[in-house]
Amino acid sequence: MTFTIAGPFKPAGTGDTPSRRKLFTCTPAAGGSAGERLERPYFGMHRFEFAGDDAVEFHLGHGDWFRVLRENGFMVENLIEVRPGPHTPPRYDFVSNAWARNWPSEDIWTARRQ
Repeated sequence: MTFTIAGPFKPAGTGDTPSRRKLFTCTPAAGGSAGERLERPYFGMHRFEFAGDDAVEFHLGHGDWFRVLRENGFMVENLIEVRPGPHTPPRYDFVSNAWARNWPSEDIWTARRQ
């Protein structure tokens, strides 16, 4: 069995993808666009709540994802950090094309059940 973790393909607001976990380290805790400096710790990411929003988001770092997948019988075959072309329109309102060309705002994971 092989499956691919990817997306979101039609994003509407914030959601959970491995690359967005990286973005959360560069977005202000109060929300807003990603900047060029770290705004919060990468290690220990887990539960995120935002003022004015009832949603709760859970995020893991890449190493934690590898462990979770391995502990559940999966082997990661590939991890692609997507870099958009120079004139590709942004897919998210919180990251510009220029930002995404310097740091990944999307990942594509491929894992196989062992």
